[in-house]
Amino acid sequence: MRSYIGKRLLAIIPIFLFATLLSFVLIHLSPVDPAEVYLTVAHIHPTEELLAQVRHDFGLDQPLLVQYVESLMKMCRLDFGTSYVTKEPVWQEVVHRMPATLQLAFSSICLAVLISVPIGFFSAVYKNGVIDHFSRLLAFFGASIPQFWLGYLLIYFLSVKLDLFPVQGRGTWAHLVLPSLTLALGLIAIYSRLLRTSVLEQLQEPYVLYARTRGIKEKIIMGKHVLKIAISPMITGLGMNLGKLLSGTIIVEVVFSWPGFGRYFVDSILNRDIPVIQCYVLLVACLFIVCNLIVDLLQMAMDPRIPRKGGTGL
Repeated sequence: MRSYIGKRLLAIIPIFLFATLLSFVLIHLSPVDPAEVYLTVAHIHPTEELLAQVRHDFGLDQPLLVQYVESLMKMCRLDFGTSYVTKEPVWQEVVHRMPATLQLAFSSICLAVLISVPIGFFSAVYKNGVIDHFSRLLAFFGASIPQFWLGYLLIYFLSVKLDLFPVQGRGTWAHLVLPSLTLALGLIAIYSRLLRTSVLEQLQEPYVLYARTRGIKEKIIMGKHVLKIAISPMITGLGMNLGKLLSGTIIVEVVFSWPGFGRYFVDSILNRDIPVIQCYVLLVACLFIVCNLIVDLLQMAMDPRIPRKGGTGL
């Protein structure tokens, strides 16, 4: 297990280097001049003298290889530069906004798991029953409706008409309900059907028949054996979506004015805040790598049949 974890951690290095190189190349291929953007945001007329001074201050007048190496060394020290808009260190801004995104991500994941596991499990146990038909309808609805439209529907009916929850912002638990529900519905649609299919497959396995012939109680078979193995594909999906949620649920944060990392990234795009964009790309890559590693370790702990040489993550 330790050697497997060590190999996966070492694999992070080339992926991180590729992500940094890709973001660096894309930014320099952009027709936008960072020096001109910096002066424009500061409401300063960009003359040639000022542009040359800003390029020198940012190191943009150096060869590309030198710029890449220097930026890479700064990133290793969590130094992503200074925001063009706020004039504050980018990493400090990210750390300030990350708790809001973490709160929204974990609340959505917990809500999705608490609802999708019983629905998916009982849909398989009582195949073609009332619960199964309800889960199909819920999956169809959750997979079809866009998140931004669902968010506006919830705001209109539950906030504007019924006045049950706040419309926007972050504060009490009531502010968390609508954005969490908006994110969780799409996850519930996927996980409930994924778990249902996996449970039905496990019920056809020989170990289930063998356990029944031994006289083991059906509750023990279903809960201790079938569900434990059948939930493995769902954990994989959770790991992928957790990385996505932790990197900032952009649409939902914009709809509900949630002060998280995703909304900060959208504002940086509109303002052409290049240091923030570069930090976002690298942070998202690292989050997906770590989440996939955690998912692989959880799957190996739950299902010993999974080999330790490779893994299911990227």
